[in-house]
Amino acid sequence: MNDSNDPLETRAKKAFDRSVDKLDAATLSKLNQGRHRALAEGQRPDRRWLRWMPATGAAAVVLLAVGMLRGPGDVDMLAAPQTTDLEIILGEESIEMFEDLEFYSWLDSVELEGEGDFG
Repeated sequence: MNDSNDPLETRAKKAFDRSVDKLDAATLSKLNQGRHRALAEGQRPDRRWLRWMPATGAAAVVLLAVGMLRGPGDVDMLAAPQTTDLEIILGEESIEMFEDLEFYSWLDSVELEGEGDFG
């Protein structure tokens, strides 16, 4: 602590010292034990993270196994199948589209001429 000549600091220190002098032995013992526990706990390394180490290792092994089993050539089941326009035209449902080919041609020309606002 620094030695300053601040009168407020000096008065506060004297008041604290007087209050400590008035404490009984049992209270001083409890304070001393608490101080030693706090100092010992401060020197102990924090090992709470060790509790999560087995779970983290197991998760890493599972992720590695899934990655190895899938491989780079496997198909992703979540991806939607890609269809091309040609597949749509050659499909069985597209025969109706050939019957209405003039209508689709007219619709395309109207959309190109106008702004496409039919409402």
